[in-house]
Amino acid sequence: MIDVVKAASYIYSRYQEERNEVIDQMKLHKLLYLSQRESIIRIGEPMFSEKFAAWKYGPVIVKIRNLYKTGKLNNLPTDAELSPFKESFDYVFQNYAIESSWSLSLLTHGESSWRNARKGLKRDERCDNELELEDIRKDAERMKMRRFYFDEIVPQLNKLRNAQK
Repeated sequence: MIDVVKAASYIYSRYQEERNEVIDQMKLHKLLYLSQRESIIRIGEPMFSEKFAAWKYGPVIVKIRNLYKTGKLNNLPTDAELSPFKESFDYVFQNYAIESSWSLSLLTHGESSWRNARKGLKRDERCDNELELEDIRKDAERMKMRRFYFDEIVPQLNKLRNAQK
């Protein structure tokens, strides 16, 4: 595992380096959540132990929010600490960093981990309920199956269709 502050600092720094702009707080939290989910998909284990709160615009880690607000996300991981999670970060940056914060917010609203933590609450109601790691694991498994279907099964079906023509 990696310290969540180091993971958030890495996202913050890499985003600024690659996009030449400062990441906004909402996007930082969404990329952090997606990195956690991606780590579970790729290596079967969470990237960090901290839990997300199910805020109305998606998952948030309050500790990271406070550090972001005070400009203290500057604790970068060493190469050794980063190494097990590099592919997860790379995938998240390649596929999600280009999206708007609001798009990522809507995306995380589709995750059962976030919806389960907010069960029984109104859409705009404040909430500090935590997302359960087991629910994030289920979201990761669904995403893994979805990727397998679209990356492996659909191309094979298309090959069969084309061969039958």
